[in-house]
Amino acid sequence: MILHIDMDAFYASVEQLDNPDLKGKPVMVGGYSKRGVVTAASYEARKFGVHSAMPMFKAKKLCPQGIVVPGRMERYSEISKKVFSLLETLTPLVEPVSIDEAYVDLTGCERILGTPQEVALNIKQRIKEAVDLSCSIGIAPVKFLAKIASDINKPDGLTIITPGQVLNFIESLPIRKVPGIGKVMLKTIEQLGIKTLGDINKFPEKMIRKRFGKFGRRLISLSKGSDDSAVTPHLEPKSVSTESTLSEDTNNLNLLRRRLLKASEQVGRRLRKHRLKTKTISIKIKLSDFKQITRSVTIKEPTGSSKTIYHNAIALLDKYRLPKKVRLIGVGASNLVDSKIPSQRGLFNSGEKIDENWEKVEKAVDDISNKFGKNTIKKAALF
Repeated sequence: MILHIDMDAFYASVEQLDNPDLKGKPVMVGGYSKRGVVTAASYEARKFGVHSAMPMFKAKKLCPQGIVVPGRMERYSEISKKVFSLLETLTPLVEPVSIDEAYVDLTGCERILGTPQEVALNIKQRIKEAVDLSCSIGIAPVKFLAKIASDINKPDGLTIITPGQVLNFIESLPIRKVPGIGKVMLKTIEQLGIKTLGDINKFPEKMIRKRFGKFGRRLISLSKGSDDSAVTPHLEPKSVSTESTLSEDTNNLNLLRRRLLKASEQVGRRLRKHRLKTKTISIKIKLSDFKQITRSVTIKEPTGSSKTIYHNAIALLDKYRLPKKVRLIGVGASNLVDSKIPSQRGLFNSGEKIDENWEKVEKAVDDISNKFGKNTIKKAALF
């Protein structure tokens, strides 16, 4: 019995919760600048065709009466923690997927907690009592179907797929709803005449594997109702990154460096929060013609220092000659290791000691920011 719990229009619902004047009105959370995008839209706004990741100017054309509200991540995180804490009282097998959704494995708990429907209704009621928000829940024997089920009857939905219903459900499930299928792959799949997940079984497995490689093997498994993905609690991030879209395209290197500095601060702070260090630092650049460039470097000793991340990011930027103006820039950290694992130091590696000292300073700044607010202390260049 695997549940997928998805908070309904989470960011927008929180804004309507905190400001009753917004209830029942089309709310669009996001930036109102020239390059602003919709982070989340209330169901009232979605009726006009507004959706997340849509440019805000387009959303305003579709829904002129829409109310634009800037996002408040600290508030969303606060409510998210309450929801996850509540779920963890049921079972330790809670896998956060994002700030507003999670998988919960309750297999074998039926005698204690009740039927799937009773469990779901109980969770809905407890979330409502704890944070006064609604959620949609999908229940199925496998993860991918639980996720699909949670999206069927939104908002405040509940959909249960029993083991006996799995194959019939798959037979009519539109292929575009299968997690992991992007626009390019969808086009290729549809060209073969595959419209539902069940249609995969009409083709030789060898042909599907050859055409779609590793994902082809997964498609074959899913089409038979098999998904060996387990609910895994407390997943460590495999990478950490952040990026920002500029208000105007620019080739101003000073401005780009400032953006890299801010991004490096954010990435470093998230690494230190998870007690991780990175060995590979990368930058992402999107040019005015939407061409995307990435550059990366692998360093000898892993670091959790924002300063070190920034210096490597700047070096990568300086090596790349910009052919056009830039519309987006970001920093990433991958090849992560546990910060508690000691590194092998060379006899004369004084630079590592400097890096360690900077990490201590930055950790102290993190602690101050956590206590007194995110912008209590920041580098002068970011003012």
